[in-house]
Amino acid sequence: MKFKAQQIADILEGEVVGNPDEEVSELSKIEEGKKGSLTFLSNPKYTAYLYSTHASIAIVNKSFTPEKEVSATLIKVDDAYASFSKLLEFYNEVKNNKLGREEPNFISESAQIGVNEYIGAFSYIGENVRIGENVKIYPNSYIGDHCIIGDNTIIFAGVKIYAETQVGKNCKIHAGAIIGADGFGFAPDKNGEYQAIPQIGNVIIEDNVDIGAATTIDRATLGATIIRAGVKLDNQIQIAHNVEVGKNTVIASQTGISGSTKIGQNCMIGGQVGISGHLKIGNNVKILAQTGVTKNIKESEIIYGTPAFKSSSFNRSYVHFKNLPKIVSKINQLEKELKTQMRKNE
Repeated sequence: MKFKAQQIADILEGEVVGNPDEEVSELSKIEEGKKGSLTFLSNPKYTAYLYSTHASIAIVNKSFTPEKEVSATLIKVDDAYASFSKLLEFYNEVKNNKLGREEPNFISESAQIGVNEYIGAFSYIGENVRIGENVKIYPNSYIGDHCIIGDNTIIFAGVKIYAETQVGKNCKIHAGAIIGADGFGFAPDKNGEYQAIPQIGNVIIEDNVDIGAATTIDRATLGATIIRAGVKLDNQIQIAHNVEVGKNTVIASQTGISGSTKIGQNCMIGGQVGISGHLKIGNNVKILAQTGVTKNIKESEIIYGTPAFKSSSFNRSYVHFKNLPKIVSKINQLEKELKTQMRKNE
C-alpha cells in the first residue's frame, strides 16, 4: 500500500516541504532509509543522517532548519516523535484491518457477535459469548463460555481465554496469552497429599489494556482477578489469582505477582520482579528490575534489591558493598594495631 506525502501530512496535520506527490510504501530508520520509505528525525544526534538518508519522506519538527541540501521530501510537524508514533498506529490499523470469518471455525449458536468482526481460521467461540463491534480474533484462538469481549479489542493468534472472563474495549491481547486458567490453589490433606481448591472466580480486564505475548493471568478463587483500565503488561508475565493491578500501571517482562496482592495506580514495575502474596503496593510506586518484594510498599516509593528496600538506601549501601574486602582488611589491620598497643600498655 502506497501513500503520498500530502496524504501523510493531512493525517498528521503537517506541512509538506518538497514534492507533495512523493510516494512511500514502508517505514525505516533514518540511518537505514531507502527509496520508497518514510522516516523521521526527532533526536538531534541523528541529524547528520538526514543529509545522507535515501528515504523518500522524512518527518521533522517545525523548528528544524536544514543546514544543507536534503533529498527527502520533508513533512514538518509540531512533534516528530509523536507524529511518527501516530503514523505507526495508523499503519498498524491499516495492516490489521481484516474482516469476515475464515473457515473452519466453531461459533456457538448462542454467541452474539457485533458488526465488522474478524474471526480467524480454527478459532473457537463458546456458548453465550458476547463480542462487541470491530473485534478481531486471530486464528487458533479460544474464547470460553460466557465470556464478554468489548468493542475494538484485538485478540491475536493462539490466545486462550477461559470461561466467564470479561475483556473491555480497545484492548490488545498478544499471541499465546492465557487468561483465566485456574489459580495456584492447593491444600494438603491428612496424608500430606495436595488437593486442588476449586477456582470459581473469574478475570476482569478493563478498557485500553495491553497484554503481552505468553503472559498468563489466573482466575480468582472467589471474586475476580482484576486488571484496571490502561494497564500495560509486557510479554511473559505471571499474575496469580485475586491480584488487582491498578489503573495505568506498567509491568515489564518476566515479573511474577503472587496471589491476592493489590497494586496501585500509575506504578512502574521492572523486569524479573518477584512480588509475594497478600501485599499492598501504593500508587505511583517504582520497582526496579530483579527486585524481590516481600512487604507492603507505601505510595510513591522507589525500591530495589532482594529483599527490597528504598533505592536511595541501596545506592548508598552499594558503595560499601563493593568495598567490603577493603573494609574488612582495614578492620583486621586496626584490630592488630589495637592488640599491639594494648600489649604495650600492659
